[in-house]
Amino acid sequence: MTRTRTTRLRRPLLAGTTAIAVMAVTAGFVATTSESAKAATGPSLSLIAASNSITLTSWKEEPGVYLDLGTYLTAEGTPLELKVTRKSYKDPVTIAQTVYEGGKAKTKALPAGTVKDFSGLPGFAEITITDKAGKKVLSRAESFCPNNASGRVRPDAPATSKYPESCPTNPFTLGSVWGVEKGWAANTYAGSYTEPVKLAAGAYTAKVSVAKKYRDLFGIVNKPATVKVTVEERSYEEGRGAAARTAKPGEHAGHGASHQAPPAAGAAHAGHGPGHAPTPAQAGAAVTSGAGPSYNVGHGPLKAAPPALPWALKKQQAARSTAVGDTGGQTDGSRKAPALGPMSKRPTGKPSVPDVPKPDLRSLPAYGITISDGGEDVPGKDYLAFSANVWNAGPAQLVVDGFRSPGKAKMDAYQYFYDAQGKQVGYTPTGTMEWDPRPGHVHWHFTDFASYRLLKADQKETVRSGKEAFCLANTDAVDYTVKNANWHPYNTDLATACGQENSISVREVLDVGSGDTYTQDLPGQSFDITNLPNGTYYIQVLANPENRLKETNTANNSALRKVVLGGKPGKRTVTVPAHDLVNAN
Repeated sequence: MTRTRTTRLRRPLLAGTTAIAVMAVTAGFVATTSESAKAATGPSLSLIAASNSITLTSWKEEPGVYLDLGTYLTAEGTPLELKVTRKSYKDPVTIAQTVYEGGKAKTKALPAGTVKDFSGLPGFAEITITDKAGKKVLSRAESFCPNNASGRVRPDAPATSKYPESCPTNPFTLGSVWGVEKGWAANTYAGSYTEPVKLAAGAYTAKVSVAKKYRDLFGIVNKPATVKVTVEERSYEEGRGAAARTAKPGEHAGHGASHQAPPAAGAAHAGHGPGHAPTPAQAGAAVTSGAGPSYNVGHGPLKAAPPALPWALKKQQAARSTAVGDTGGQTDGSRKAPALGPMSKRPTGKPSVPDVPKPDLRSLPAYGITISDGGEDVPGKDYLAFSANVWNAGPAQLVVDGFRSPGKAKMDAYQYFYDAQGKQVGYTPTGTMEWDPRPGHVHWHFTDFASYRLLKADQKETVRSGKEAFCLANTDAVDYTVKNANWHPYNTDLATACGQENSISVREVLDVGSGDTYTQDLPGQSFDITNLPNGTYYIQVLANPENRLKETNTANNSALRKVVLGGKPGKRTVTVPAHDLVNAN
């Protein structure tokens, strides 16, 4: 597929990835613990509002207003920690809470059916909005992802939260960890799992409550938060003009008089060169299929997070938040990952594959499957486009370094091995890395990481995708419950993982628990099905096809997804049956 350095974002921005200074706007909030609360095994949870009033902007070019009302769930005493898993795609999603008895962590299973997927606690926040006359104009329930944008509510709380930054969106997710750190608060805004609402400009009152079933489940006091809401209407043209008038030389347009002004057309995100910021029309990116050109291309079939700020401003905020105090190498608190930077020199001495933990590469079934013209609009040509993900079940990272020899077009690639303390104890040659100068790529690819085949009903090869070289990045949280899973992977986009044309060396890492999604949507990547007969086929995703990488297990490297082709040349159709309990194309 075509991937641009700045298009594969960090994990979805549900309510913004920047830490929110909740404490500053909740001055005077002091947690009190009664004797009964001290005896409780779970955290003391409360719903609070960061501010008594808020202004929401309704962009004329957008479908409505997103209800980011600034309400938060706080955790005191102990963290709120939830582990969401499924044994296989034939089993339903289950959820368990980590509770504490005598200072020891224990697992408490929550009722079956509490969750149906990995998007969060469904129907957690109940929102009612009334107008100035007290007439109810809106009533809705929204999911709550405990990993949403969060911040500390008191100065003696842990400096950083150990929990991941969002809830997974990949339909084939296997395990997730959700949490609100003690002394912290998580935004109840549903982000990419909610829809905008139509509200005319004016004054409103919003009342936010926690649904009764969750109050009973977690012992939350029934104390709704009330927020005065002002809705103002604006347009991109108006905002761009204001930004142009107020921006100082060298200042990013949109950070002048109005913090919510949209970006100036063609404005570039700092550090990524010109032309990578979206135009205003892309500010609120639409749902992506995972195939075909989009500003989320390469990141799989995700629903783009609806921004409270226009896309470019929120992206810049996210970049600033990870640049200061970032703990990208931190895992679940029990260990530290190997250094993220490549070695300064290629390894010397005798190669060896020591008896230490190694990665376990596994393939997910294909998804985001659709018929495409390959972006070329060639009459009579049909392509089967899809997204594919290879993930690392651990217990060790996949670490591959490429080293350049002067005058050579390719880098020599080496896989590194580490002991339990993170010390490098061995390496082995593992192929090459090649520079891809084509527009939309412009980065170093590690060759032979995965391959894709379209198999006949008898599962014999029919068509093979030409895409086998990749830049590795941790785009998807596939299972953060496996041993040594890193809940805060650093290299989550191409800007942090793939090097520049003049790089002398490159390190590419696939962290434990994370996977790398590639969208195969261009000719040579997608399958040319123009001359294939209608019928049943299987998309095979195959990790480590030449067995060049050393793994703990290679028996799980293949995954199949059934598809049924129909239609006529130039108007082909594809039907994607459910994969066990996962009914996502």
